[in-house]
Amino acid sequence: MKRREFLRMSATAAGAAMTIYLPVGWTPARAAAKWRVGFSQCTTLEPWRVQFNKEIQAEAKQHPEIDLIITDGQDKTEKQVADCENLIVQQVNVLLISPKESAGLTGVVEKAIDAKIPVIVLDRNVETKRITEFIGGDNLAIGRAAGEHAVKLLGGPGKAKGNVVEIWGGMGTQPAHDRHDGFHALTDKEPGIKYLLNNQSGDWKQDQAYNIMTTALRNNENIDLVYGHNDPMAYGAYLAAKDAGREKDIKFFIGIDGLPDEGATWVYKGLLTATFLYATPGAEGLRQAVKLLNGQKIPPVITLPTMLITKDNAPEILRKNGLL
Repeated sequence: MKRREFLRMSATAAGAAMTIYLPVGWTPARAAAKWRVGFSQCTTLEPWRVQFNKEIQAEAKQHPEIDLIITDGQDKTEKQVADCENLIVQQVNVLLISPKESAGLTGVVEKAIDAKIPVIVLDRNVETKRITEFIGGDNLAIGRAAGEHAVKLLGGPGKAKGNVVEIWGGMGTQPAHDRHDGFHALTDKEPGIKYLLNNQSGDWKQDQAYNIMTTALRNNENIDLVYGHNDPMAYGAYLAAKDAGREKDIKFFIGIDGLPDEGATWVYKGLLTATFLYATPGAEGLRQAVKLLNGQKIPPVITLPTMLITKDNAPEILRKNGLL
């Protein structure tokens, strides 16, 4: 066998030099995992969800004692329920779940708890208090921050004026309701702000938001601000306005998520006016599962931080992520 096909390693044993030769590319076998952690993701059709999975997988590489099993609900509640039931049958030691719908996933979460499997819920909660922990952003606070920024953009408290298009996320999810309620807690105080749509849901999807915005443009001559419950929907609204030749007539587009290669980039390019960082709970969720499995106490709620992203700080974010 040729010399270049080996990796030379030296060691000392019994006071004498000893040389060990191993094949190039050889790595030690991975230690057998002690625990299985199941993660039920509701969909991978949204970029934020793809990032979510990347972050939990990256964290799992730091824990050889964990066998992480990820399922994809394919944006269907019934598929996600079936996924969770399968993870229960596999007797995972901890179940992580990010539900498509709060009500639709509550039953199977309680089934897991009845099977003595701790459940950590990520991003969207379920309708039971029996879970071990919830990790996610404060969507009500993010909605308030978006409302506060919208009021500022439209003239300031007591003077704000403008026609607003709001595009909801999923109507069956608590984050969408919180982002709506928080926003309106600030904007409803301004009599000069008018709302042009009645609870139009884009289901977090860019293409659906495009269609909603196309209808809004057709029915309304004056639109001043668009508030999308996530960045893809805000961007979909921008594209609809651009295709209608009216993107320069609409002063402001606000989204939520702040992914470096999406929301932050769109803000940097001037396509969106602002976005708000909504960190994924993937890595933190796995860290908490590991703590739990090691017998440590974990808190019932962890709230992830947020941040306003505008053209002022977007370049810094892009540079940190190697995008500028």
